Amino acid sequence: VQLQASGGGLVQPGGSLRLSCSASGWRLGYYAVGWFRQAPGKEREGVACIPATDGNTYYKDSLKDRFAISRDNPKNTVYLQMNSLKPEDTAVYYCATNLLTKCGRSLPVSMPYGGNGTQVTVSS
Repeated sequence: VQLQASGGGLVQPGGSLRLSCSASGWRLGYYAVGWFRQAPGKEREGVACIPATDGNTYYKDSLKDRFAISRDNPKNTVYLQMNSLKPEDTAVYYCATNLLTKCGRSLPVSMPYGGNGTQVTVSS
C-alpha cells in the first residue's frame, strides 16, 4: 500500500498550490486520507484529514481558513488546496491512510500507510 504526493513547488508568499495524493492499483476512495507536513528541524504534524464517506473532516486549527482537503473518487485522488501561503508553510507534505473509513476522533498526527512527500517552498 503506497500513496504518491505531488504538486509541490516554489511559490511566492500569498500564492496558492494544489497538492494531489494518488494511489495505484487500489481504491483510495474506500479509506480516510490525511495530509501531513514536516518542516526542517520540526516534527511531522497533521494538516488535514478526510473520511471515506461519513464522518468528520479535520484541519489543523491554524490552517483551516486557508487550506481545504477534498477527494475525487473517480480519479482516485485526494487534494489539498493551499491558499494565502506563508513562508512558515514551507515543508515536505505527505499523504497517508489508516486503511479505515474514518479519520478518528481528532486530527491524526500520523497514519501508517503513506509514501514519498512533495516539497513546498514559500519564498519571495
